[in-house]
Amino acid sequence: TAQLRGLETADIVALGTNQMAGLGSAQLASLTTAQVAAFETADLAAIGTATLRGLGTAQVAALTTAQVAGLTTAQVAGLASTQIRAMETADLSALSTAQIGALTSTQLAALTSTQAAGLTTASLGALATAQIGGLGTGVLASLSTSQLTALTSAAVTALTTAQMAAFGTAQIAAFTTGQVAAMETADLAALSSTQAAAFTTAQLGAMSSSQINALFA
Repeated sequence: TAQLRGLETADIVALGTNQMAGLGSAQLASLTTAQVAAFETADLAAIGTATLRGLGTAQVAALTTAQVAGLTTAQVAGLASTQIRAMETADLSALSTAQIGALTSTQLAALTSTQAAGLTTASLGALATAQIGGLGTGVLASLSTSQLTALTSAAVTALTTAQMAAFGTAQIAAFTTGQVAAMETADLAALSSTQAAAFTTAQLGAMSSSQINALFA
């Protein structure tokens, strides 16, 4: 590990994919942030999923957007929650819909409200219903209206009562009629009177009688 740490960045770049694939997690953890940032995307993608978990939070934060975008879906799915939390917003924006789709609900739960800005509309639209439950209330409350409207109707249906209750009035007023129609009655019943008053006439018109009764019960 000491020998690896002593390598110049140019030497790191010169390493082949087979050499990179042969690194152990302890060796990977011993590298400096500058060395990690020098990895070529193909070389980084060759590292095993278990080995990649050896990267510390500072090393993950040092990854470039190109490197993050080059990770395989298996590598993304294998990242620890602490590593997910260490990603910069630009790195999250660089993730493809396939990579986002590989994230577990536990990994998504690690995201902070600051990182929420890095979630693209395409990424949010690609979230499966099983993933939605992992989004923290702080993250949801931080979503812009354009991000919010990117959620599929199925995703809105999958929101928990706690998640629905986290939305602000401006966010509630931004939901599309399709999204509103997909809201569960239990979720609507959990909203405050202030939140209920935020729904527009068009949104209310998209609701069923059961939804209306639940909202204003």
